[in-house]
Amino acid sequence: MDSPQTWRELLGLIIKDSYERQRVASAMSMHPLTLNRWVNNTSTPRPANLRRLLDVLPQHSERLLALIGKEFPRFSSESEQGAFRQPEALAIPSGFFTRVMHTAACLPKQLLFPLLGNLLLQQALEQLDPHRLGMEIIVTRCMPASPDGKIHSLREVLGKGNLPWKRDFERQGILLGVESLAGYAALSGHLQVNQKLREGGSLSAGYLGPWEQSAAAAPIMRTGEVPGSLLAISTQPDYFVPAQCMLLENYAELFTVAFAAQDFYPLECIELGIAPSHEVQYPYLSQFWPRVAGIMRENAKNGHSLSTLEAEQIVWRQIEEELLQLPFRGK
Repeated sequence: MDSPQTWRELLGLIIKDSYERQRVASAMSMHPLTLNRWVNNTSTPRPANLRRLLDVLPQHSERLLALIGKEFPRFSSESEQGAFRQPEALAIPSGFFTRVMHTAACLPKQLLFPLLGNLLLQQALEQLDPHRLGMEIIVTRCMPASPDGKIHSLREVLGKGNLPWKRDFERQGILLGVESLAGYAALSGHLQVNQKLREGGSLSAGYLGPWEQSAAAAPIMRTGEVPGSLLAISTQPDYFVPAQCMLLENYAELFTVAFAAQDFYPLECIELGIAPSHEVQYPYLSQFWPRVAGIMRENAKNGHSLSTLEAEQIVWRQIEEELLQLPFRGK
């Protein structure tokens, strides 16, 4: 197939996929028919909309800009002066800090993590994926220390996403080990970035699903201790530029407010094992609640009172031991 000769032809190829057409239209707050009119040359977009189009399609922006310049030479020269550079800095709004601290002061202890965590995730998602290109952000937390006093895995516990992911985290959180980006961030105490997840030979974001192209993970850390990490996964390759990485780290720092003091572990206690893929974990995780119920029944037969939370902790410990003992077969 010949290379597109106009930006309209290139856009037509990009939005030929109905999902991509809808995504682009939604990100630009317009009807998909408007995009079709641009492609068919029955409508001419305003310069502001062309700039937005380049923002929404960063993976095609260089080629689009060159072709747009053929039809609108002035637009191209203005753009080359810096209209489409990535912002040098992104910052969490000061008003949001106030909201977080007020929420933390007012919430009861048992609701602090889920409610404050979801508030933080929603704000982080809006800032890290403003054009809704597709992103999921996940909070992982350390599994309780083993009898040896070490942390051997993390567990996904909260998450939010933009399409193609669901808005709220629905799957049973899998366990992550040193093989994952999130796990290695917690283990090292430093930001970890993988700009091309599908090239292989490098750290993956837990497991590679159908949409993941790049990812970054930041440790949630305070005074040299970590309760887990914050993982962001994008549908775009090379998405995590320095400004966005810094913003992710800032949100990871703010997440320390959502954790209780007992959730933090010294870095020297983090000795992660290798967790198997999601597909291998699923049969174990699908039996989580039946196993919890079984343990509670067994203890009741023996005359012991066991709360649901205590039973859950026992089952998580069992599942962690079973999964980490499996032979590693790669992702």
